[in-house]
Amino acid sequence: MNAIQTTDATAPPLEDLLSLSNRLIENVGLVVLGKPEVIRLAIVALLADGHVLIEDVPGVGKTLLARALAASIDCSFRRIQFTPDLLPSDVLGSSIYHAPSGDFVFKPGPLFANVILADEINRTTPRTQSALLEAMSDRQVSVEGKTYPLDLPFIVLATQNPYEFEGTYVLPESQLDRFMIRLRMGYPIRSEERKVFASHRDGEPVDSLGPVLSAEDVLVLQRGVRGVGVDDAIGDYLLDIVHATRRSEDLHVGVSTRGALTLYRAAQSLALVSGRSYVIPDDIKTLAVPVLAHRVVGKSFLQAGEFGAAEAIIRDIVDRIRVPT
Repeated sequence: MNAIQTTDATAPPLEDLLSLSNRLIENVGLVVLGKPEVIRLAIVALLADGHVLIEDVPGVGKTLLARALAASIDCSFRRIQFTPDLLPSDVLGSSIYHAPSGDFVFKPGPLFANVILADEINRTTPRTQSALLEAMSDRQVSVEGKTYPLDLPFIVLATQNPYEFEGTYVLPESQLDRFMIRLRMGYPIRSEERKVFASHRDGEPVDSLGPVLSAEDVLVLQRGVRGVGVDDAIGDYLLDIVHATRRSEDLHVGVSTRGALTLYRAAQSLALVSGRSYVIPDDIKTLAVPVLAHRVVGKSFLQAGEFGAAEAIIRDIVDRIRVPT
């Protein structure tokens, strides 16, 4: 079978890339206890040059996951607390009059950092939410007719409260589509929750977490992801799933081409994190729900509050598609 693969003669060996990704996973796992799969998928998104949406009730570790990932990389980090009165200029920055020169000088906002924690993103208005769109898609910001590139790597880790909670706004489809992976933390099991008590005995453990990768290490890993091989049969399997969402009687809107490409790139990243230079069907199956469920709109439910129903539909579609051998 033919494979679609790009190679880079200067790329580090797979063993070195795996060592870097494992170092990151292990470091985040020191403070985010009992959630190995959540950590793994968040790092898959980072290495695939994507963004992460973390949804769950308050107090289960959404912000902790984002802070731990940021602390594990030696690069700039900003936390933006989204509130109903937050304005786009509070995120992007604005021009300020500089008296000595008589000119207006652009002062960058908190979005100009490598790792952004957009905390409780659905507590702000759609107008302010939309300020993130260009940055998340194109790694640049346009303000007052000028375009400013963002430093790489760039990742947005956004947390949101369930929509039934007071004071939340629905994330529009265009915003949801910018997130590569949507995760739920869930409550920890009892034994892991007991370990949380011990880890917090002397304070907040994430405050003492040090970086284990540089920004350049992350860029090397991202380049490595693009060199992971995807066989034609695997690509057809992915497209079978995507096209099935468009034909589904349960869905009003299926997965877009951008959604298909996002799944493709995420599968390459999962393969690398798993120590492989090629994608297998299980990579697609593992990622189908977290990558695709927030991109579809059902006929019998509101996308805003029924992610569980969308997940069930995607899971059923994956179960019905024949796996290549």
